[in-house]
Amino acid sequence: MDMLAGSVGFLTGYILPFLVVLTLIVFVHEMGHYLAGRWSGIGITAFSVGFGPELLGFTDRHGTRWKLSAIPLGGYVKFLGDDDPASIPDYNAVAALPDGVRKRTFLGAALWKRAVTVAAGPIANFVLAIAIFAVMFSIYGRQIADPIVAEVRPDSAAQEAGVRPGDLLVALDGNRVTTFDDVRRYVSVRPELTIKVTVRRDGQDLDLPMVPKRTEITDQFGNKIELGLIGIVTNQESGNFRVVEYGPVEAVGQGVLQSWHIVTGTFDYLSNLVTGRMKADQLGGPIRVAQASGQMATLGVAALLQLAAVLSVSIGLLNLMPVPVLDGGHLMFYAVEAIRGRPVGPGAQEIAFRIGMALVLMLMVFATWNDISMLLG
Repeated sequence: MDMLAGSVGFLTGYILPFLVVLTLIVFVHEMGHYLAGRWSGIGITAFSVGFGPELLGFTDRHGTRWKLSAIPLGGYVKFLGDDDPASIPDYNAVAALPDGVRKRTFLGAALWKRAVTVAAGPIANFVLAIAIFAVMFSIYGRQIADPIVAEVRPDSAAQEAGVRPGDLLVALDGNRVTTFDDVRRYVSVRPELTIKVTVRRDGQDLDLPMVPKRTEITDQFGNKIELGLIGIVTNQESGNFRVVEYGPVEAVGQGVLQSWHIVTGTFDYLSNLVTGRMKADQLGGPIRVAQASGQMATLGVAALLQLAAVLSVSIGLLNLMPVPVLDGGHLMFYAVEAIRGRPVGPGAQEIAFRIGMALVLMLMVFATWNDISMLLG
């Protein structure tokens, strides 16, 4: 009985929120491809959420098969003339088609139409994230605090640099900051890098160089996170904690800004990874995403939706990487085609797609290994 209850709890607490989040992101991504393809006049034979055997589906009046498939770890839009769900064209089959039909295939479409159709998937992910953040900001506003120091931790970078309680942080490396969250965001992704912190004290601005210390912290769910800290704290009295409310237009602007912070934070993390300032064990796969989905679900629908927004930006960004089999790889081929005046040959594309698939599989295996290590550790 206990085992059954545990299984049900795991299903409803982790798997179900994970599937809801992933399905939303995948559906919006593929819908971006679908809408751009339809607008471009490209024939579409299938729209699938998930891979593998079809569980249920229907065929619409345009001949597109809409289906839910058995493996819920992605999805695809299959265009007319595609050989497989990865949008690798069947050159022989396309060449044998009549001219009128060939023009409706993905391979037969104009270069700009193919590029727009491919780019529309990641763009849809960014739009989804902006929309979620905008709705959240419209409903709940945003809690902010002034970047005023209430306490300096002993033996911290801030103490070593001479920061004092009451100092107002006005800039980091010359970049103006207006909230305490601006400081946290900038510092957290720069461990072991010297940054110039400008503080205002008694009406004068002082430049204090300091090096954020790489620190492992534990969040409210017990997850270990590595980031840079300078050792300053604010509180209600010093920071004047308050909620800022936004109108619809301002909320969209904040949604764009929040999404941009995720993009820049991702590149900062990758830079730290390459230079060895952060460990690669924070790269997570499906298990970690499922765990995070379950944890966010305990905080409510709003928290789960915000996780979906973060993941949507991440997936959109990942798909834009210039790796064959990803959308960015297709766009890379189109850029080469635009420069050369003719497409890359089928043989070269096939080799590149094989290499790209190997790289993606290696990344998935590595991320899954990190997930398993996290569970066992």
